[in-house]
Amino acid sequence: MTGEAPPPLIVRDVVKSFKRETGEPVLALDHISFEARQGTLTALVGPDAAGKTTLIRLATGLITPDEGSLQVAGFDAAKNPQEVQDRIGYMPQRFGLYEDLTVQENFDLYADLHGVSGAERARRYNQLMEMTALGPFRDRLAGRLSGGMKQKLGLACTLVRTPELLLLDEPTVGVDPLSRRELWDIILHLVHEERHTVLLSTSYLDEAERCDHTVVLYDGKPLAQGKPEEISAKAEKRSFLVTPPEGQNARNLQAQLLQNRTIADAVPHGGEVRLVTAEASTPGAEAKALKLPSKAVRRTAPRFEDGFMVLLHGHGEREAKIDMTLDKAPGEARGPAVEVHDLVRKFGAFTAVDHISFSVKRGEIFGLLGPNGAGKTTTFRMLCGLLPASSGTLCVAGADLHTARASARERVGYMAQKFSLYGALNVTENLDFFARAYGLLGRRKRQRLDWAMTQFELREFAKLTSEQLPGGYKQRLAMAAALLHEPDILFLDEATSGADPMARREFWSRINALAEQGVTVIITTHFMEEAEYCDRAVIMDAGRLLAEGTPAELRGYAKTAKGHKPSMEDAFIAIVEEARKARAQTDEAA
Repeated sequence: MTGEAPPPLIVRDVVKSFKRETGEPVLALDHISFEARQGTLTALVGPDAAGKTTLIRLATGLITPDEGSLQVAGFDAAKNPQEVQDRIGYMPQRFGLYEDLTVQENFDLYADLHGVSGAERARRYNQLMEMTALGPFRDRLAGRLSGGMKQKLGLACTLVRTPELLLLDEPTVGVDPLSRRELWDIILHLVHEERHTVLLSTSYLDEAERCDHTVVLYDGKPLAQGKPEEISAKAEKRSFLVTPPEGQNARNLQAQLLQNRTIADAVPHGGEVRLVTAEASTPGAEAKALKLPSKAVRRTAPRFEDGFMVLLHGHGEREAKIDMTLDKAPGEARGPAVEVHDLVRKFGAFTAVDHISFSVKRGEIFGLLGPNGAGKTTTFRMLCGLLPASSGTLCVAGADLHTARASARERVGYMAQKFSLYGALNVTENLDFFARAYGLLGRRKRQRLDWAMTQFELREFAKLTSEQLPGGYKQRLAMAAALLHEPDILFLDEATSGADPMARREFWSRINALAEQGVTVIITTHFMEEAEYCDRAVIMDAGRLLAEGTPAELRGYAKTAKGHKPSMEDAFIAIVEEARKARAQTDEAA
C-alpha cells in the first residue's frame, strides 16, 4: 500500500447515447475507461463528434451515463451531481461571462455563486490577476476584452475557488497564437506548480503533446490512450519531409499526395510537405513512388499529430479525393481581385483599421493574419461591402466599394466565423434561403442546390437542422451556402476555428481545388500552420499592417534557436511582439 490518494477522475466502461429530433439514436460514447491522476494534465482528442464534450459534461454531473460510472473527487457523478459540482471547475466552450460586467464584477459574481469568503477572495483574486495579467483591466467591461483576454477571464472565474478537478472544453479555440501561448502558460502553472488535476479537450494536436496522458476518441470509441510519445510512436518509420520539385509549391504537392490511399496524411510544413505513410517505409521507397530524386525525401521524427492521423487512417476517416468542379470559371477581368489603399475604419474615437494597403491577385490564396482585436474582421467586413470605410480606397472584383457596393457583393462569397447558418432551419432550408438571397431562381437554383448537396455530401443530413449537425458538416454547409452563386472571390473569416484536424484537411482540400480553378480566396486564421497554404499573407496588429510576403518571406522574421527550422507561428509571434515593443517604447517617449 502506497497510501496514494485515489485519482480525482475515474471513468469506467461509460456508455452514452442520444436521440436526434428525427428519433434516430446516436451512440456518443461506447465503453470508455481511463483515469486522470492527481496533479496531471489529461487531453481528450479526436475528430468532431468523437464524444469529447459529452464525456466532459458527464464528469460535471450535468448528464448521466446509460452504463458505466464516473467517480469524481470520490463521488459518483450520476448519483451525487451536487457534491461533484461543489468540487470541480468547469469551463465549457461558450463560457458564461457577463459582458456588461467588469472583470472585477465577474470575479465577484462567481465568488458569490461558490460561497467564497472575503478573506479567501482577497488572496485568490491577487493570485488570479497576477497569473492572467488581468490586473490592469479590473474595471474594463468583459465585453470589451479581446478574445484571448476573455478566455483568460473565463478560466480565472473557474478558479475563484480551488477545484479538485478542472474541466476545460476547448479552452483555446478561437484565440490567436500569442493568447494561446499565454493560456497554456497558465494551465501548465496550475498543473506543475499548484498540482491541479486538469482534463481538457482540444482540436490542436500540438497541445496534446504537452499533456501527461492522452485519450484518442473516434466515433465515441477509444482508439488509443497513453503518454503523448506513445501515440507519436504509432507513426515510427512513417514520417517524412518532402521537398517539392522545381516549379511546384508545397500546397500543390500536398493536394497531389492526398489522392493516394497509401498516404495517411500530408500537410504543408515550412515550404516542404510533411508526409505520413499508412505503413512503415523508407525515404528511398517514397522518393521512388513519388518519382522524385532520392534527396527530396528524408525521414523525420514522428510527432503526436502523425500518430493521430495513422490511427484515424486505419478507420478509413480520410477521403481519397474531393471533387469541387465548378459549373463556370471565375471572370477573366484584368487587374487585381482586391486592391486596398490607405484604408481606415473608425468607431468613434477608436481606430480599428489604421491606413492599411495591400492587393490580392486573381486566383491567389491570401491570408489576413493577426491577434484577436487586430482589425482583421473589420477589414473583412469592409471588403465584403458589409461595412463602409471611414476613408481610403477599396476595389473588389473591379468595383469601387464607395460607388458600387452592390455589384461587388454579387461577385463575392462570405463564410463568417460563426458560419451564419440558421439553426432552426434544416440543411435543405438553409441552402434554399441562401440561394434566394443570392437571386437564384427556377432551374438555375435547382442546379446549384443539387451541386451543393452532391459536392459537400449533405444529402443524408438534408432534414437535420443546422444546429444538430456535427461541426465538420456545419462547415461544409456554410461553405456550400457561400458558393451557391459561384463567386469570383471567397472570403473566409476564421472558417476553421474549433475544427478538428480531419475537418481542417478536408476544408483545405476544397479550397485548393477552388483556387486551382481560378477562385480568389482571402482567409483569416489563428491556426498558423494554415498560413502555409497561402500564396501570400499580411500580419496585422492594432489595426496596422506589420509585414507582408510569402510564407517563406514571413518565416524569415522568426527568431529561433540554432538548428531549429522556424515555423509560421514563430514568425507571427516575433513580428507581433517586436511591433508591440516598438509601440510601447514610442508611447513611453511621448
